[in-house]
Amino acid sequence: MLFAITCTDRPGALELRKATRAQHLAFLEAHKDGILFAGPQLDANSAPCGSLVLLEAPDRATAEGFAAADPYAKVNLFESVIIRPLRTVFRDGQMAE
Repeated sequence: MLFAITCTDRPGALELRKATRAQHLAFLEAHKDGILFAGPQLDANSAPCGSLVLLEAPDRATAEGFAAADPYAKVNLFESVIIRPLRTVFRDGQMAE
């Protein structure tokens, strides 16, 4: 099942994000087999202000565990984390079946 994990940074947390980035990237690398997309959301000045991960996982509990284990989550970077299942309609330039 596909899940969208949408995270919003706490206000004023850019330096914390920068300080934890290497650990976060290593975490993503360790879980790359299940990640379809991952990247920062940007504010009006193109500074990171959140994260978006599209994760293939067997169930919601696995997606929740992934989100909780992210080093950014462990240092309380996020003001909010929303996890929602997705259904693919269009992917890689084609309609999904």
